[in-house]
Amino acid sequence: MPVTDKLAYAHGKPEAAGRIRTVPDDFLVDEEPGFELSGEGEHVCLHIRKRNSNTAFIAKQIVRLADVKNMDVSYAGLKDRNAVTTQWFSVYLSNKPEPDWSQLNNDEIEVLSVCRHNRKLRRGTLKGNRFKIIVRDLQGNKETLEQRLRQIKTDGVPNYFGEQRFGRNNLEQASAMFSGQIKVRNRDNRSLYLSAARSAIFNEVLSQRVAAGNWNQALAGDVMMLNGSHSIFHAETVDDTIHQRIVEHDIHPTGPMWGRGQLATTSEVLTLEQHAVELFNDWCHGLEQAGMKQERRALRLPVADFSWEIGLGSLELCFFLPAGCYATSVLRELVL
Repeated sequence: MPVTDKLAYAHGKPEAAGRIRTVPDDFLVDEEPGFELSGEGEHVCLHIRKRNSNTAFIAKQIVRLADVKNMDVSYAGLKDRNAVTTQWFSVYLSNKPEPDWSQLNNDEIEVLSVCRHNRKLRRGTLKGNRFKIIVRDLQGNKETLEQRLRQIKTDGVPNYFGEQRFGRNNLEQASAMFSGQIKVRNRDNRSLYLSAARSAIFNEVLSQRVAAGNWNQALAGDVMMLNGSHSIFHAETVDDTIHQRIVEHDIHPTGPMWGRGQLATTSEVLTLEQHAVELFNDWCHGLEQAGMKQERRALRLPVADFSWEIGLGSLELCFFLPAGCYATSVLRELVL
């Protein structure tokens, strides 16, 4: 059973059903960078459209063509394999001659543009991603689905980590790593396992607040996050101003990304979070031992530029999500 199947639904379990990713062109993702290219420098930035290929595979093709080290190729975000996506890669060339990038082109890869830049792309340096998704073989009441779509446009969805975060066995590997059953020397794998454990803990806290109906409300002791940023502040008490800012999506309540240090919440929210993570004591200890630090993530995910079209047996969705957020969190509230 997928890890996310047990999570609570914000608007009740969807009554509609359909098929996603019938073909790659039904799932389009366009990366919107959070930076401007300088036009000069030792790094070459490649804007690439890919189909049926994951990000790591494309990076390896660039390494081979440019004859550079793996560490010389970077990207701002990972993109799904079973989709058509555009994203940016950077290549550190230094004094190396620039290859003919068109040699990367094939039926699954297309270089859209090339530009020099003065720094390496870092993970997370994204504004976000724009999605166009088609759900096929749609079944269900159209009016009920329309109502659910309007709710999501107004209220957003729970900001769950999607199934991609957990892979096939990342949580099992994390447990084995924390218990000392395995030693993980590969830095990338270790990072995946740590991230999966933190994400599962966050999802559980969020799921409990969704079930309680307060995932998109301010509670006494909440830590709030400003929309569109990582800036946070503590709300010891909740007044009309806080309520109004919540309604306007100016701020969002947050949940813990586990690590060293104390939970930043107080009062009833602190009690809620402490109770929610009791099942994960071993993981919490393992994350602390690994050097992770307490951070916060918004519980609510606004769905920007949200539009839809219900056709004969299909649903077309268009929307924008900030970096680090998952389209599957939107889809799971709409269709089974």
